[in-house]
Amino acid sequence: MSQQFLEALKKRRSQYALGKDLPLAEQEVTEIIKEAIRQSPSAFNSQSSRAVILYGAQHEKFWDIVKNELQKIVPAEDFAPTEAKINSFAAGAGTVLFYEDQDVVKGLQENFALYADNFPIWSEHSTGIAQFAVWTALAEANIGASLQHYNPLPDAAVAAEWNIPASWKLRAQMPFGSHQGEFSEKEFMADEDRFIVL
Repeated sequence: MSQQFLEALKKRRSQYALGKDLPLAEQEVTEIIKEAIRQSPSAFNSQSSRAVILYGAQHEKFWDIVKNELQKIVPAEDFAPTEAKINSFAAGAGTVLFYEDQDVVKGLQENFALYADNFPIWSEHSTGIAQFAVWTALAEANIGASLQHYNPLPDAAVAAEWNIPASWKLRAQMPFGSHQGEFSEKEFMADEDRFIVL
C-alpha cells in the first residue's frame, strides 16, 4: 500500500464546519464523485450504488426537508440544537445522497438463489465502500464532508421532490463544502485491542 494512499486516508475526517466556497468548479466535483462511485467494488460487479448530487438551492432544500421532518418528532423545546446541526450541513456547498437500487439486489437474489440472503448485506457493503471512496476523494481535493444518516425520515418527501425511482433506497447523506474549521486530534484505541496477527 503506497504512502500516498495512506496519506489520503488520513485526510478523510468529519468536517462539520462547512462553507460554500469550493476549491473546484461544481462540474469537477461532480466528476470526482461519479468516478469514485464508478471505481468502488460491488458484489458480482452489480454496481447497485446510486447517487443524487445536490448543489446550491437544491442542496439547501434537502436539508429543509430533513428539518421539517425532524420538527414532527423532536419536541419544540429541544429543537434548537437539532436545527443548528441541520443548518451547519445546509451551510455547505452540496450534498451527495447515497442510494442502493433494490431492483438490482432482487435480481441478484433471483439469479443466484444460493446467495439470496447475502445480497442485501453485500449491497450495504457496496454503499459503504462508495461512501468511503467519495469521502476520501473529496478530502484529497481539499473539500470537507461528513456522513449523515437521517433516512428514512426524509425518504418519501425527497423521492417526491426529485422524482427518485421507487427501487432506490436512501442509505446516507454526505454534506460537503469548504473547510471552515480545524480538526481536533484523532485518537485511536490500542492496537492490541483491535488486531490479531498470527
